Amino acid sequence: MKVLRAAVRLEPAVGIYYAAGTRRDMEILHTCLNVADADRTADWYVEELGFERSWEFATADGDTRNVYVADDAGVEFQLSDTDGETPSADGDRYDHVAVGVEDVDAAFAQIDHHGAVKEPGDQPEAGARTAFVKDPDGHVVELIEPL
Repeated sequence: MKVLRAAVRLEPAVGIYYAAGTRRDMEILHTCLNVADADRTADWYVEELGFERSWEFATADGDTRNVYVADDAGVEFQLSDTDGETPSADGDRYDHVAVGVEDVDAAFAQIDHHGAVKEPGDQPEAGARTAFVKDPDGHVVELIEPL
């Protein structure tokens, strides 16, 4: 699988290298947090931590708005608010970690996931084909391929 630097708006990377010259086939792109007000939370990251707004989009039905903030080191958060819903009732505001892959369908088929949260499908409003799987502890991981 080819590593992508970001879901739909940045150029492909040449690879991610770690200690001892090993290469990984995937790169963490962002972490999604469920928030009550995406603008308020984005403003906090910008004003208090020096992040910049990097991107935003709403789902086709308009129910969910996503605002992205990033820092100079490439750390990016997706701040997701859904109209009429509060962040998770159980208090868990973590949503998912996103990983860029070259081919979502191939990655979905070969990864030993522990439950499909969402089968591969196009998400035109985000400019990506995505799938969501669970890791062994139940954490959600989004696989992203640009359309």
